[in-house]
Amino acid sequence: MGLNYYQIKENVLQARKLVIRGTSVAGSGHPGGSFSMAEIMGCIFYNHLKYDPKNPEWEGRDKLILSKGHASPGLFSNMAVAGYFEESQLDTLRQFGSKLQGHPDLKCPGVEFCGGS
Repeated sequence: MGLNYYQIKENVLQARKLVIRGTSVAGSGHPGGSFSMAEIMGCIFYNHLKYDPKNPEWEGRDKLILSKGHASPGLFSNMAVAGYFEESQLDTLRQFGSKLQGHPDLKCPGVEFCGGS
């Protein structure tokens, strides 16, 4: 994507807001773990990764592996800001049948790996 510093900073702030929104609506989750990786995720997502949210299976994409699975709200928030799905989907975090679970799930378009930890 190659955004500048101020655009990345704005996206990181929006992603943090979505982490709070999602974990608050869910009544559970790990916002601290997501916050501790917010800036690095922002730099990776908006300045280094090659991806197409409209075509998550694009062969030329980079693959992000989040081994810190309990920080999935941070991953999902950045994915929403990047356009993989509507930001309102964060309201379904950790709900039965949602693509947005407590750890990354391959049912969610754009998720490449189901991590633990």
